[in-house]
Amino acid sequence: MHENTVREAFPELDAIADDDLRTGVVDAWATAMTDNGVEDLAGVPWLPPVQRDLALDDESLVDHVREVTACALALAETLLDHRQVDISLDTVLAGALVHDVSKLAEFDGMDATAVYDLLGHPYYGVHLVARAGLPVELAHVALSHTHRTTVEPATLEATIVAHADAVAAAAIRSRATDDLRTV
Repeated sequence: MHENTVREAFPELDAIADDDLRTGVVDAWATAMTDNGVEDLAGVPWLPPVQRDLALDDESLVDHVREVTACALALAETLLDHRQVDISLDTVLAGALVHDVSKLAEFDGMDATAVYDLLGHPYYGVHLVARAGLPVELAHVALSHTHRTTVEPATLEATIVAHADAVAAAAIRSRATDDLRTV
């Protein structure tokens, strides 16, 4: 039902070589949309509490996920060009694309839900990734990409996504302050 919406929102899906992985990422987002009554994926805010505090009402989740994906891919490709490391670009791409999938359950518009207050997106993201039949490596990316858990990234792919997410979030916050230490 929502598969076309997800594919339109995230053209980066086409870069995932593994068909099953690509389909699983689409399924995770489509399931999150269906479960939470989200019809307008492009209209979902990035992170309402921060947006409210910093008067950044125009930031969208889709834009953030696309920025994280672009940053993660650039980091991975740089490492592949300069080091002899074993990095799965498919895992980086898919992980970046699903890292915030559960924000659809965390907020109803700009209002926090019990999922945000009691669980937060890393934990609910693991649930959505597992429901979509995606590999445990992607559940690990969702779980370890944020400070809302004590789980540290254990793989290079998870580390790349976590750092890409932090940089993309800092870029958003930089619109409201010259000193990122203050927010």
